[in-house]
Amino acid sequence: MASKLRARDIMSGGARCVGAHESLMDAAKMMRDLDVGCLPICGDNNRLMGMVTDRDIVVTCCAEGVDPATVQSGSMGGELHWIDADADASEVLRTMEEHHIKRLPVIDVKGGHQLVGMITEANLAKNLSDAEIAEFANRVYATAG
Repeated sequence: MASKLRARDIMSGGARCVGAHESLMDAAKMMRDLDVGCLPICGDNNRLMGMVTDRDIVVTCCAEGVDPATVQSGSMGGELHWIDADADASEVLRTMEEHHIKRLPVIDVKGGHQLVGMITEANLAKNLSDAEIAEFANRVYATAG
């Protein structure tokens, strides 16, 4: 089934960004309001520049005693992986498996390189076969013994 679907067919559209200059407190409130655990970080040019997760906020900020209202979201951007909206589902799986990531931003390269959605594990579960989901889970969650 994966070979017939494109990233744009699997994704949840309407992804919202937290601005790079907005605080982690703003990001946390946005996550709460949107009921998500991760947000894309967009720069002043509205281009994707990173991702911030609820875990990032807790582990690298709150647990260290840093006030999340004083930290800009843009400081959290690490290695960034994304997928072209026209990429096929097998490429989506390969990217997520290779980098052990559970959320993947979708960029419309032909449409001005704009963020158009996100692919999460829930999107995979809704769109892929049981065998494809099992293989994904094995590759992303399996740990070396």
